[in-house]
Amino acid sequence: MTDASDPHGEDDRDPPQTRRDAEDARRLVDRARHVSEADDATGEPDPGAILQAHLRAARSEFESQVAQAKADFEEANERIKERTGRDLLVAILIGLAIGVALLGSLLFVKWLFVVFALAAALLSIFEFSRALITAGRRVDLVPQLIAGALVVGTAYFVTSWLQWVILFVALAFVVVWRLVAQMASHDGRSYGLVLGDVLIATFIQLYVAFLGSLCVVLLSQDGGEWWVLGFIIVAVAVDTGAYIAGISFGKHPMAPRISPKKTWEGFAGAVAAAIVAGVLVGLFMLGLDWWMGVVFGILILATATAGDLGESMIKRDLGIKDMSSWLPGHGGVLDRLDSILPSTVAALTLFYLFTPLVAS
Repeated sequence: MTDASDPHGEDDRDPPQTRRDAEDARRLVDRARHVSEADDATGEPDPGAILQAHLRAARSEFESQVAQAKADFEEANERIKERTGRDLLVAILIGLAIGVALLGSLLFVKWLFVVFALAAALLSIFEFSRALITAGRRVDLVPQLIAGALVVGTAYFVTSWLQWVILFVALAFVVVWRLVAQMASHDGRSYGLVLGDVLIATFIQLYVAFLGSLCVVLLSQDGGEWWVLGFIIVAVAVDTGAYIAGISFGKHPMAPRISPKKTWEGFAGAVAAAIVAGVLVGLFMLGLDWWMGVVFGILILATATAGDLGESMIKRDLGIKDMSSWLPGHGGVLDRLDSILPSTVAALTLFYLFTPLVAS
């Protein structure tokens, strides 16, 4: 039996946990023995062996620090995931990929953003329609996609008055289709439910397709790509500021019956982020005065917050957490556009108001 006071007792050494650990330990012992034998033979330490020992120690220290940093990040990610239901790492990677695609389409080939916007709008319409169908509503998916493609896809190429005509045609198309489909079903559905289905059909087009088309209309203006990029940056800053402040300091629920995880502390972070981002974007990207940047940030904050809470209300009414799971860490496409879609109204309005002031 080994004495517990013996510093060299074998009970003080942890045995290797794996075959690889055992082999590494054996190699280290062999190397130490060879170094010792070389030192005994020459009477002087081997410089090469000393260098290798230092390199191994440095490598071991580096690997230990990397492992510790990874463990700390995973622990923090798990805490955030437990509190918000989102995987932080995956969300960051998905967000970066979307950001790269967004920047590439806006800064290099302007009309490519139309394809980007059209794809996002159609995916959002598909998600929203499927969620409504699952909840028991009557939604005609294919007509909704056709109408949405018409409204968003033509916004870059037609005049403003013609865009309103196209929107009216799209709305009439989905309403008439729903009424004809209802008459053909002969299922005795009540008048109230049919009217609700018609209103939902028009709401999908107004909420997703029309608001998405306003973004494309803004893009078509001179320098419009910078305004599109600018208001998206501010909307993302609002979302990020609210997220960080809410995670760090959130204690007082903002709208517990609509979105229990949103807090007033998070909203305060969103306000600060919106004003800072609005001023910076206005000064360095849009050529606005500082006070215009403040107005820009505050209006985007208002529309982004309203859009976020509005979509949360819709999802709560439908009994779902996310519109889909297509974007891991984010939910669905519409979940990422909930704050951006209403902000197109504020951005386009401010473009028409501020551009003449700056030009003069």
